Amino acid sequence: MLQNTGKLAGCTLFITGGSRGIGKAIALKAARDGANVIIAAKTAVPHPKLPGTIYTAAEEVEAAGGKALACVVDIRDEQQIGEAVQKAVEKFGGIDILVNNASAISLTGTLETPMKKVDLMLGINLRGTYLTSKLVIPHLLKSRSPHILNLSPPLNLNPVWFKNHTAYTMAKYGMSMCVLGMAEEFRGQIAVNALWPRTAIQTAAMDMLGGDGIGKQCRTADIMADAAYAILSRPKDYTGHFLVDEDILKEEGVQDFDQYAVQPGHPLLPDFFLDEEPENLVKKMEQHGATPAFKPPSSSSTTPPPGGPIESTFDVIRGAINEDVVKSTQGIYQFDLSGEHGGIWFLDLKSGSGCAGQGQPPAKADVVMTMDSSDFSKMFAGKLKPTLAFMSGKLRIKGDMTLAIKLEKLMSRMNKAKL
Repeated sequence: MLQNTGKLAGCTLFITGGSRGIGKAIALKAARDGANVIIAAKTAVPHPKLPGTIYTAAEEVEAAGGKALACVVDIRDEQQIGEAVQKAVEKFGGIDILVNNASAISLTGTLETPMKKVDLMLGINLRGTYLTSKLVIPHLLKSRSPHILNLSPPLNLNPVWFKNHTAYTMAKYGMSMCVLGMAEEFRGQIAVNALWPRTAIQTAAMDMLGGDGIGKQCRTADIMADAAYAILSRPKDYTGHFLVDEDILKEEGVQDFDQYAVQPGHPLLPDFFLDEEPENLVKKMEQHGATPAFKPPSSSSTTPPPGGPIESTFDVIRGAINEDVVKSTQGIYQFDLSGEHGGIWFLDLKSGSGCAGQGQPPAKADVVMTMDSSDFSKMFAGKLKPTLAFMSGKLRIKGDMTLAIKLEKLMSRMNKAKL
């Protein structure tokens, strides 16, 4: 781990979304220097699935040696941000550092993304970052070592990062464009930079989205905290950079990155937005048994030969379904498969004791899933988490998302059957 040097002692950090995950890790790293930290987030009461609130995070900051102020803030609300900024200035005398960490995500295509979700992502990622920066900057201009650090990616315009989740990419890149513009606007006055992880980071939210198996492919939030600490310790003329955690730490002399791995030695899941040639990265990752964060779909749509791997998968599916499964599911699924064993298959869990086979379903599908045939086999064998496949763009879903989630329980049965 990167050693604390005391450079942030007495500094005041305003961190959005700081109640858990990367935001909290950055807060605790600064607290070990004796920094003042404002935890500005929405979580005032415990979430049913995600641990931590602004108050528990504040307690941890103070236990680590810092001073804390917990503020309930929806960063889409100008009044709430303004009040939190004012409280911070009244308590600590000013603000030296702003960390724009709060973010919303929905990895869905244009037709599958409700405008409510689009507005949420643009409201938090883009507008929230811009608004919080706007209200904090007057105080940063009074600081001796002012910084803005946005947790956002380099502006990689490779279409692969747009095609499966255009709205999310636009919203996230909005945070990065704030860096591009504000770094130049306030050059010589405020350091404005972006930080992004090389690999997936294990957080409670990631565990919830990707399931129990995702953790071993991740690094801990400590790597982002260390990288943020290195950036925030630099002078204000260090500005306008789009930085990757691993790269900045190498500059600081860190050589052992296994110390940040959840499971040292295990292949890591690469994060979005970084690689120029995603197809080559897919091949390298799969050679080492990892699940890549993306995989371009094959254009093949030939009918699979009888007795192929998809037919074998459906043999096991037929053996696992019964009236109880149908009663608890009440959904019809259609699978549009591409690749070597491409074709259309269906799973009827809505009537009788259920049925499954090749071709169009007997009635209109409630859920249509599109993916490569090899990934389909892995998914039903328990080797690829459906949520992870969806997040990474390997799986496209149209229709009832609740029914799509229910299908994961059936996949668990497939795994127990040793597909």
